[in-house]
Amino acid sequence: MRTDFETITLERIDDHILIVMYDRPEVANAKNTQMGIDQKEIFESLYVDTEGLRCVVLTGRGEKAFCAGGDLKERDGMTDADWKRQHAIFEQAVMAMRSCPIPVIGAINGAAYGGGCETALTCDFAYASETARFALTEITLGIIPGAMGTQNLPNAVGERRAKEIIFTGRPFSAQEAFEWGLVNKVCAPDRLMEETLETARRIAANAPLAVQRAKRATTVATQVDRTTGYQFELEAYNRLVGTEDRMEGVRAFNEKRKPNWQGK
Repeated sequence: MRTDFETITLERIDDHILIVMYDRPEVANAKNTQMGIDQKEIFESLYVDTEGLRCVVLTGRGEKAFCAGGDLKERDGMTDADWKRQHAIFEQAVMAMRSCPIPVIGAINGAAYGGGCETALTCDFAYASETARFALTEITLGIIPGAMGTQNLPNAVGERRAKEIIFTGRPFSAQEAFEWGLVNKVCAPDRLMEETLETARRIAANAPLAVQRAKRATTVATQVDRTTGYQFELEAYNRLVGTEDRMEGVRAFNEKRKPNWQGK
């Protein structure tokens, strides 16, 4: 994977963890067309080859904003055709992120409005700074969420709360986001990345193929009936039985040592 992106900064740490940082702090990390293109390429690349990575942490540059959503200054004056072309890129960027085979943890460092809130929802789970704020403001602009917001939010907070959030466009706090189920944890601002990375390291220390299969099975669980979901789980389980990592895990347990995962 290349690392010289215009709007997103990448940092690989501990060999197996990738920090993906939206890097347009001068506009509250708002998503312009190029950011959509960059996000799409990064996550499509991970779908093809994880390059030994086992966890992604997604965050934004600065202390004020995670992502303010679509860049409305860029969109001002767009023709309908231009708007649709841009949104097609955003759609593909969302699907690429959703299809990422390894866990994606959001470190929501500030305001997550509109598409920024939808991005937080697309993460497998998220931690938030105490100063973070959330909103799906599309209704106030004459549109609706278009980056899976109407699909992911009800799964996180329930249908009735999701309708309130979407219909009003009203901002809410990190603590409310935690209480409603949108984020898993609220952290002091200076502890957010440290606590997120602590969890990322815990994930990265586990068998990578097992984590990937568990992610797929858990994601499918919210989309199908339980019997079908269980069949998917069993298929994923049985694919792991013959792996070298499964045998290494049993050996390491009996030898009272940490396993040496190979992702095979």
